Amino acid sequence: MINFEEEIKKFHPSLEIEEAENAIYNNNISDITDVMIQMVEELKGENK
Repeated sequence: MINFEEEIKKFHPSLEIEEAENAIYNNNISDITDVMIQMVEELKGENK
């Protein structure tokens, strides 16, 4: 039978996953919200 508590103690996250997390969190990519905010600001500027 599997001892889950013992298996959890042995668990170590993969370095590849940690590297991927760092790359994702440190990457400054615009998401749809950023794009929409920029579009609204541009439209407000045109209406002035």
